[in-house]
Amino acid sequence: MIGLIYRLSDAIRARTLRDDHGRRGEDLAHRYLRRRGCIVVARNYRTAGGSGEIDIVAWQGDTLVFVEVKTRSTVDFGEPDRAVDAQKRERLLRAAREYLRRAEVGWDRARFDIVSIVLSKPVKIDWMRDAFH
Repeated sequence: MIGLIYRLSDAIRARTLRDDHGRRGEDLAHRYLRRRGCIVVARNYRTAGGSGEIDIVAWQGDTLVFVEVKTRSTVDFGEPDRAVDAQKRERLLRAAREYLRRAEVGWDRARFDIVSIVLSKPVKIDWMRDAFH
């Protein structure tokens, strides 16, 4: 039953968010991570100063995972994860430091992942754990 609801939801999103690949990708990544046992605690977390944003924050066991979601309609210009450059990493690290401080979680319990999504048929999702090492 839940599978039918998800498929219906996907069809509606595909029509209403046709040009918003980022939002569709984040929705798909959110569901993908939940199905793999992650507990999503925040989406689109922004720092108070506006200097960074984290697409998804989730617990996987005892590890707080900061997830950057990259979505493309095709791989004509390369895989989506290639868009996470040094500048983007720095903004993610800055936002993660603030989140960890506010949540009172130690840096040793954090990890940075990238979820790459290609909106082909079927959709291709690749979860790269510990992507910054």
